[in-house]
Amino acid sequence: MNRILRAVIAIIFIAVITVCAIIICQQIPWRADITEQKLYTLSDGTKNILGVLNQPLKMKLYYTKTAAMKAPDQIRYFNNYYHFVKALLDEYVSASNGMVDLQVIDPRPFSDEEVQAIRYGLKRFTITEEENFFFGLVVQTQFGVEKVIEFFSPDRQNFVEYDISYLIDTAITRDKKRVGILSSIAVTGDDVSGYMAQMMRMQGQQPKPAWAIVSHLKQLFDVSTISPDTDKIEDVDILLVIHPKNLPDKTLFAIDQFVLKGGRTIVCIDPHCVSDQPDQAKMRTGQIDPTNSNLDKLLNTWGLDMPDYTFAGDRSLAITATPRANARPEKVLAFLSLQPQCFSESSVITADLNQVKVLFPGALKVTKQGADADPSGIEYTPLLSTTNRGNTWTVSGPYELMAPDYTSILQRFSDGSEPVTMGCMVTGRFKSSFPDGIEVVEEQSPQEGQEQVTKKITGLTEAAEDCAVVVFADVDFISDMVAYQRTFFGITPIDDNSSLLLNSIEDLAGSSDLISIRSRGSFKRPFMLVDDIEMKAEAETSEEEAKINAKIAGFQQQLNQLLSTMKGDQSDVIGNTIVQEKKAIEQDIIEAKRQLRLIKQERRQRIDKLGQNLRNFCTLPGPIITLIIAVILGIRRTVIKRHYISHASDA
Repeated sequence: MNRILRAVIAIIFIAVITVCAIIICQQIPWRADITEQKLYTLSDGTKNILGVLNQPLKMKLYYTKTAAMKAPDQIRYFNNYYHFVKALLDEYVSASNGMVDLQVIDPRPFSDEEVQAIRYGLKRFTITEEENFFFGLVVQTQFGVEKVIEFFSPDRQNFVEYDISYLIDTAITRDKKRVGILSSIAVTGDDVSGYMAQMMRMQGQQPKPAWAIVSHLKQLFDVSTISPDTDKIEDVDILLVIHPKNLPDKTLFAIDQFVLKGGRTIVCIDPHCVSDQPDQAKMRTGQIDPTNSNLDKLLNTWGLDMPDYTFAGDRSLAITATPRANARPEKVLAFLSLQPQCFSESSVITADLNQVKVLFPGALKVTKQGADADPSGIEYTPLLSTTNRGNTWTVSGPYELMAPDYTSILQRFSDGSEPVTMGCMVTGRFKSSFPDGIEVVEEQSPQEGQEQVTKKITGLTEAAEDCAVVVFADVDFISDMVAYQRTFFGITPIDDNSSLLLNSIEDLAGSSDLISIRSRGSFKRPFMLVDDIEMKAEAETSEEEAKINAKIAGFQQQLNQLLSTMKGDQSDVIGNTIVQEKKAIEQDIIEAKRQLRLIKQERRQRIDKLGQNLRNFCTLPGPIITLIIAVILGIRRTVIKRHYISHASDA
C-alpha cells in the first residue's frame, strides 16, 4: 500500500471519527453555560415549575426561517435571537423529564402551518406579497388548553424565560390572581362606551388609552378598577394604589381595613408626578392643580413618612438628558437610573433587577412609629435606594416644578453619606389608622330643609395576622414615558421598571417561582472606569463653571452700581473705568474657559487611552501566544533533531 493510499484512508477515518464524535457529544446531556450572566441556564423557579408538571405539554415554536434568510436586514436580525430562544427551549425539554415536547415549525406560504399560526393569533409581518414573518410560541396541554406568545420581541430578551415559564404555569393552572387598581388619574384609560367614544372623537377629543403597564397586567391577572371614593374593597387579592390624591376618609378607611384583613397592597405615591398633566383651563386662570400625592395618615401608622416637595438625588445616578428643546445635554438630578447596588439583595422583588429609572422620586423615611406602637415590631425592607452618596433636595413649591432649573438644582445639591430610600416593604401586624372608626354621611333621598344624617363606621383596630405593604415614592417609573417605548413592533418595556411592579405583585401573591426568573440579565455592560473618569472631570468642570458664573454676576452687580451713581459730567471717566473692568473680567472668563477646554481635553485623552489599552489587551494576546507556541515548537524540534543526529553519529 503506497503512501498516497494510506493518507486517503487516514483522512477518511479521521472524518468518520469526527462525525461520530460530534453525534455522540450531541447525545450527551452535559452542557456548559460560559456566559457571564448564565443566559442559557434555567432559573430555579423554572425548574420548580417543570418539576411539578403532571401532564405532558407540547410547545410549538413558529419561526419563518427560510424567509428570514432572504428578508431585509431588520428581519434577518432575528436569526441570532431565534437561536437564543431555541437553545433556551431545548433546556426546557432537557429539564422536564420527558414532559415537554418541542416542535420547531417553519410556516411556508399557503401551507397548513401558516394557517395554524394565523389561527393561534401569532403576529405576522409582511415581507413580500406571499411571504409572512412569524416568530411566536404556542403551548398546548392534553386537555386542550392553549397559551400563546404572539411574538418574541428582542426588547423583551431579559424576560423571555419568564414569559415562557408563565405560559407553562398558566397552562396547567386555571385561577388568575385578582388585582384591583385604585387611582386618582386615568391609568386604566377612559371608561367610555363605543357611542361615547365616537362622540368624543367628533368633538376633537380622543379617549385616553390605558397605561401599557395596565394592559400588561390584564394579560397576566384578573384586573378590576376601584373607584377613588369607594367605601369598601372586596373580591381583590392585590390592591394597587396609584397616585392617591386627596382621597376621602371613607376610601382611606377602606384601604386601612383591607390591609388589616390580610389584603396585600402596593402603594405608589409621588411628591411630583410628571404623568399627572394639569388642567389647561385652570392654568389659564392662574390656578395650579397639585401634582403630588400622599397617604400620610396610613403611612404614619405603618411607620413611614414621605415629606412634601422633597426628592431623592444622587449625582452618580443622574441621567444626562436634554430637558428643553435646543438645549445642551446636562445631568438631570430628578431623573435617576438605579443600578444593581441600589436594589436590596435580601428581597426576591429586587434581587435580580439590573436597571430601574425613576423620575422625581420622593424620599421615604422610617419613623419607627409602627414599631413603637406594636410590641412585636414591624420589619422594614428597603427595596430601592440611592448609593451612599445620595441625599435629598427640595423645592419651594409647585410653581418651581413647572419649569425646574436643573442646572441650579445640581449646583446646590450636596452629596450625602448614606442611601436615601425610595421603595420599601413593610411587614408585621399593623394597627388601624382609624381606631375609633369614621363618621360618614348617610345616603338618602334629598328633601328640602332636611339635615344631613351621619353614621359611624367601625372596623378592625388591629390585624390578626401579619400584613404586607410595598410603598414606592414614585409613580412615573411605571408610566409609558419611562417604563416603555414605541418600536417597529409596538410598545415594549425597557429596563426593569415593569418587572419591578410585577415582582411585587408576584411576591405579595405568594408565588416566588416566577420571581426568581423575572430578569435574566442585561446585555448592556456599563464601563465603570470610564464613568468614574467622566464623573470626576464633570465635577471639576462644574466647579469652574460656578466660578465663571460668580464672576459674571459680580461684574453685573458692579456695573449696575456704577451706572446708578454716574453723573453727567462723569460719564466719560466712569465709562472708561467700566470698559477697563469689563476687559479684565472678560480676560478672566476667557482664561477660565480655556481651563475648561483643557479639563475636557484631558478627560477625552484619558478615555481614548483607556480604549486603546483595552483594544491592545483584546488583540495582542492571540498573536503573542501563537508566536510563543511557534518558538517553543521550533526549539523543541531543533533539540529533538540534534538529539537524533548525536545518537546516529554515536551508532
